[in-house]
Amino acid sequence: MKKVNCKICKKEFLVKPSWLLRGYGIYCSPKCQYLGSRTGKNISCFICGKETYKQLKQLKKSKSGKFFCNKSCQTRWRNSEFIGEKHGNWKGGEFTYRDILKRNNIPEICKICKTKDSRILAVHHIDKNHKNNKIENLLWLCHNCHHLVHHYKNEQEKIWRH
Repeated sequence: MKKVNCKICKKEFLVKPSWLLRGYGIYCSPKCQYLGSRTGKNISCFICGKETYKQLKQLKKSKSGKFFCNKSCQTRWRNSEFIGEKHGNWKGGEFTYRDILKRNNIPEICKICKTKDSRILAVHHIDKNHKNNKIENLLWLCHNCHHLVHHYKNEQEKIWRH
């Protein structure tokens, strides 16, 4: 048996001479062998600074050039970076109908069926002009009633009866 030093941790260990001839006996344990086979880099997280390992493939794929230790840190960065005009759903800041109704204390109740579940309520423009955000042109409708109002004339008349 021959004494050899581990390539990673420098710990001394014994190896058969036949293993050395075949190119084995470089690492003292499977853990050191795993660490020796990695080709990426340790990089600090852009948000928290925590050291994290990234493979070469991951290093090449980054569009922003920023790296994160987990999805939580990545989400914190995205939510601070992509706001306002940089957000994918930004529409010029004109479409704030829900806020207009809430600021004017209009109760969140469907005008036709009287549903109070805010998860299914939408804002309806009476004159169908989405740029006319005057309070008298807006009202709450649930998704079902909103669809009916847009597709059936007799449903539009129900708005004025209630």
